[in-house]
Amino acid sequence: MEATKNGAMNGSSAIILSIDEFKGDFSFDVLFRKLVNQFLPSCLEEIDASEKVSVNDFMPRGHTRTQSEAAKFSVGISSPLFPKVDALLSLFKNSGTQLIDLRKKIDGKLNNLKKEVASQDYKHRKTLSELEKRVQVLFDSFARLDYRISSVGQTAAKIGDHLQSADTQRENTSQTIDLIKYLMEFNSSPGDLMELSPLFSDDTRVSEAASIAQKLRSFAEEDPGRQAMTVSGNATASKGLEVAVGNLQEYCNELENKLLSRFDLASQKKDLCSMAQCATILLQFNRGTSVMQHYVGLRPMFDLEVMNADVQVVLGDSGSQPIPSNVGQGLSSLYKEITDTVKKEAETITAVFPYPNDVMSILVQRVLEDRVPNLLEKLLLKPSLVNPPSKEEGGLILYLRMLAVSYEKTLELSKDLHSVGCGDLDVEGLTESLFLPHKDTYIEYEKVSLRLLYKAKMEELGIECPSSESKGTIGRSKGASIASSQHKISVTIVTDFVHWNEEAITRCTLFSTQETTLAANVRFVFTCLLKQVSQYITEGLERARESLTDAAASRERFVLGTSVGRRVAGATSIGETAAAAGESGFISFMLALQQCGSSVVVLQQFFANSVSQILLPVEGAHAAACEEMASAMSSAEAAAYKGLQLCIETVMAEVDRLQSAEQKAADFRSSDDGISPEQRPTNACTRVIAYLSRVLESAFTALEGLNKQAFLTELGNRLHKLVMSHWEKFTFNWSGGLQLKRDISEYADFVRCFNAPTVDEKFELLGILANVFIVAPESLSSLFEGTPSIKTDAKRFIQLRDDYKSAKLATKLSSLW
Repeated sequence: MEATKNGAMNGSSAIILSIDEFKGDFSFDVLFRKLVNQFLPSCLEEIDASEKVSVNDFMPRGHTRTQSEAAKFSVGISSPLFPKVDALLSLFKNSGTQLIDLRKKIDGKLNNLKKEVASQDYKHRKTLSELEKRVQVLFDSFARLDYRISSVGQTAAKIGDHLQSADTQRENTSQTIDLIKYLMEFNSSPGDLMELSPLFSDDTRVSEAASIAQKLRSFAEEDPGRQAMTVSGNATASKGLEVAVGNLQEYCNELENKLLSRFDLASQKKDLCSMAQCATILLQFNRGTSVMQHYVGLRPMFDLEVMNADVQVVLGDSGSQPIPSNVGQGLSSLYKEITDTVKKEAETITAVFPYPNDVMSILVQRVLEDRVPNLLEKLLLKPSLVNPPSKEEGGLILYLRMLAVSYEKTLELSKDLHSVGCGDLDVEGLTESLFLPHKDTYIEYEKVSLRLLYKAKMEELGIECPSSESKGTIGRSKGASIASSQHKISVTIVTDFVHWNEEAITRCTLFSTQETTLAANVRFVFTCLLKQVSQYITEGLERARESLTDAAASRERFVLGTSVGRRVAGATSIGETAAAAGESGFISFMLALQQCGSSVVVLQQFFANSVSQILLPVEGAHAAACEEMASAMSSAEAAAYKGLQLCIETVMAEVDRLQSAEQKAADFRSSDDGISPEQRPTNACTRVIAYLSRVLESAFTALEGLNKQAFLTELGNRLHKLVMSHWEKFTFNWSGGLQLKRDISEYADFVRCFNAPTVDEKFELLGILANVFIVAPESLSSLFEGTPSIKTDAKRFIQLRDDYKSAKLATKLSSLW
């Protein structure tokens, strides 16, 4: 078998490769298996058999075969591991030779194909060149053809234009001939319209007759014949076509009236088709202006009875005073009725007239120039500023409120009418023009109205307003009413002022569209509020201060009575009466001051929430308003300052009276028996602190912030100075010094509620100063080593010691101070 295979490999029957083997999806693995497949099975079997006996099977475990052992082992093998290698090599060599031959054949074919492709490419290029030349010739032919077609088309268009022009001229000439014939009929004899063509009397040809009549009028009014005669200078020229013009005008008038009558008859029958035909024909006469105005003028909404009833709908009963809210409701109802009517008319107008927007413009204009002004004229009666109406008649505020509600509702009407449709009519501008006479003087009415409202409120409260000559004063005569003097500042009243001003600013916003104008008007109105609030609270503070002044006068009578030696009982009664009046005046002023502060807060909140938002967009307006507000409040601040000073004087006067009445000399010179006095403050100290606690309660409530701190600091300093002056009237032994120290401690505890550090420090130093009455004479020199600032006061206090002379303290201390 092996011999046969070897012979096959070496003989002429060896496998022959062909080019077809490499066509299609060629795979080298497939070709290789095809070549060696007949040898590989027997070879693989022999390899498997030989691999069953492994060299390592004969070697001990862990023994490594040496080179000599491997040689001996190889000698023992009788056959090679791959016995068919020679046959495969022969096969591979034969296959390689065949592959080389195949490559040469393929290379030869490729060269032949390249030559053939080059030849075909040359022929193809030559053919393309010839085709391009032919195509170019064809394009040139098409261009010449297109030029000829275009030339023929232009010639045809010119011929068509000439034909059309000729036809138009022929038609115009024919029409002109007809017009001349008709014109000759009208130019025959004046006022004679009986001999006219049937065209002008045939009801079925009214539209054509109207059109021809208008053309004849235009032609006759130009009168070219007469103009030619005039140019040539012929004095005997004919009068032209005056007769034709007159007859044409008469005929047109008759025709227009006839069509209007027919239009009215169709309108009564609500025959929209006939109305539309008449309107279309009447369009020949002044673009139909006559029929448009005629239609609008006959609308029932413009009847005199209807317009007179508008006032009754809005104002109600003629004898009663109108209420703005009711007037607003009446205007809304009336204007809604007008809008609904216009909407219904718009439907008819759209169906009848060729140009409905023009008719709607006339209709809306008639509403805003006739019906609305007729109502506003009776609704807005402009009052006099010199002699304004009284409060019972509504005052100026009634006119302003009526003006605002009328303007607002009329603007809403104009917007509704614009939404319905009114052509190119400037509805907004027309509406604004209705109120121009009122808006021009509006701000002056606001100013006078605010002044009258303030005056009426003051009269209601029983407060006499100051005249212009006494501006800035209390403004009350000596015989002013009791109600005026007793009226106290009320935040409710100031809130009323703010409400008036807020309403006025709302009207300013309504009437002013420009930011600059609005800001100027708002500042003007807000300045009126500043003057009112300033005047009201200033006068209120001054009235409250008068009670303090009256109490001071009572104290003067008390002092005068005690100085001239009146009975003690009577003087005491006068003093207590003056003290009660002073305390009542103090509390009243503090309450007034509290109401004043609350009123200013209301004013500031109104400015921040309403006024500033309007002024901020305009440069400088907000800052100027802030300055005006500060300036307006300066008079109130001055009145408050004077009142607070008088309050301190009143309190200090009562403290001085209580100390003088309650303090006894024995309080500070008790028996020197070595027994310490009871650690209770003196009766004078107790009464003074009780009084201060009672009266200052209203001050703690009324004052806030820096004002409260400044007032209590001043009061504490004055109290410190007063008690020191009071104590310098007495002499002290050591037990009296202890009593004084107890009083000082009581005062110091009380003034701590003032939250005034400087006052606390002064009373603490007083406690140290009281030690001059307690220590022995030899210890006085070292008493003030830590506080040298009180040495001056200490000198005066040391002189109050009962042993000042006996202990010769002046001599001992002179060397030190």
